Amino acid sequence: MKVIHLIKPYYNSDSEILILGSMPSVVSREKGFYYMHPQNRFWPILECVFNDTIKDNTIEAKKEFLLKHKIALWDTIKSCEIDKSSDSSIKNIKVNNLNKLLKETNIKYIYTLGKKSYDLYNKYIYPSTKIAATYLYSTSPANCAISFDKIVDNFKVINKEK
Repeated sequence: MKVIHLIKPYYNSDSEILILGSMPSVVSREKGFYYMHPQNRFWPILECVFNDTIKDNTIEAKKEFLLKHKIALWDTIKSCEIDKSSDSSIKNIKVNNLNKLLKETNIKYIYTLGKKSYDLYNKYIYPSTKIAATYLYSTSPANCAISFDKIVDNFKVINKEK
């Protein structure tokens, strides 16, 4: 099924960290914000990494958390064909252009969630940004082979570089 990414990037001028997924899940697309599947480990992992709590499970509280920690969110893919939420099914990809976001922020670090996002960033986006991306494990419920603690350890690089 052809999907066009309709969730706007989330950032402000103070953002220093950019985390890029590949394409939002079906649940995230329905709810209109990033990492909204209840089994996705993204938000609990960020809470561990920053030793901070998101006050509730609302999108607004998640946005406040992101702003507090100077984190921007977006995805590498602008449109693609995808079966449900499966990165392995993605084909006929068009990638997002990060230039406007980078001009309007203070991004110093770019992190990609999962292999698909990392590969797409390096192949299509890095040549124009010249900002190296750091690979992070996917927090998707489909990535259950990697433990929560191992993903937290992998994500700790975000807080170390700040």
